[in-house]
Amino acid sequence: MRFTTAIFLFLGTLLTSAGYGATFLLNDYFHTLGGNEVDTGLALAAAMAGTFVGVPLVGWFSGRAGAANLAACGALSVAAGFGLLAMLTSITPLTAVGGFLIGLGWGTFYLAAPMAVIERTDDADRALWFTRFGAFQMAGIGGSPILADFAISTLHFSTVTTFLVVGGIALAAAVMLAAFQRAAVALHPASGSRRWLRDFPAISRTAAIYPIIMVALGACVFSGILTFQTALVAGTAARASTFFAIYAVTVVLSRWLLAPLVNRAPRETSAQILLFIMVLGILAMFAVPASAVFHMLAAVLLGIGYGLVYSIIQTQAVNDSPVEHRPAALTWFVLSYFVGVFGFPAVGGWVLVHAGKSGLLLLILACGLAELAIAVWTAKRAYRSNQASMPRAAARPVAKQAVRR
Repeated sequence: MRFTTAIFLFLGTLLTSAGYGATFLLNDYFHTLGGNEVDTGLALAAAMAGTFVGVPLVGWFSGRAGAANLAACGALSVAAGFGLLAMLTSITPLTAVGGFLIGLGWGTFYLAAPMAVIERTDDADRALWFTRFGAFQMAGIGGSPILADFAISTLHFSTVTTFLVVGGIALAAAVMLAAFQRAAVALHPASGSRRWLRDFPAISRTAAIYPIIMVALGACVFSGILTFQTALVAGTAARASTFFAIYAVTVVLSRWLLAPLVNRAPRETSAQILLFIMVLGILAMFAVPASAVFHMLAAVLLGIGYGLVYSIIQTQAVNDSPVEHRPAALTWFVLSYFVGVFGFPAVGGWVLVHAGKSGLLLLILACGLAELAIAVWTAKRAYRSNQASMPRAAARPVAKQAVRR
């Protein structure tokens, strides 16, 4: 895949991800409509339901319509969701409909866009392209709340106007993604993953099941800290916009500068180190009331840890599954991610309202530690497997010599 054609995918990814990043403003928006964190959680739960519709649609139709075309359709759905939310004047059931449309679009895009990358790359260079793709994705997710906050606080845009702009950006993303489908030839055209449900038993017996579980836990950390960032820093000297800015810059820089080094190291080792850094970032959030410096430190640590480990386990989920099951493995990976990224705020919002900031941070920390524990366990399992295979490999030449004699 050439960069001159990949730029259409990267720009479409950047703009679509900006739409998802704007969902971090929903909590503030719902407060202006008379709601609270529970309403935010319910809207995002509806978004999770939307992803459960969008992801299977990609599996069914990717072989016919083309993965990038389906990603463009996802961007259109995101635009429709923000357009609907911009029309609301109070908390109504339509908030759930808007959330559903955003989730439907983001779920469709989130599976279809990586599938478009898989169609155009080989195993040897897939990690590099996933890293580049992820850099633009994270830039959109982290940069969107910053620009939206600037538009509202400095340019005096209303939230309604801001959401309409986000919808327009998502429409532009759809054009970019459709152009990529026509500009970049697929080396391995997707056949679809209609058997993703029936393929799960086979996938669960491979090492691909571990990154599928890990991505859900990491998504809980990511969505918990970013969705409720404003509430977590309320009453402190820290600003949510500062966190988004530092996090976005850290993710982008680390994926471009540190990713080559990380990709050369053993995957299990890299995952453990990065997840440990992520856990340190969560711990730093506990100290934010003492000093805003810990808030900035948390953004840097989370940007490096979560920002880099995601592409590692995504590549692992694909490469550790049989070739015929890779579309299904990616489908389950994405579904697992959405359980965490959209499902956790429903639980986290309730915990925040009833147990406060400390209760929410403890829950987020538990998810981070669980993901780290799985990474440590899988690394030990891989080491034992390699050690067990070495005597057999060494015995084969001896056996051949005995036959010759």
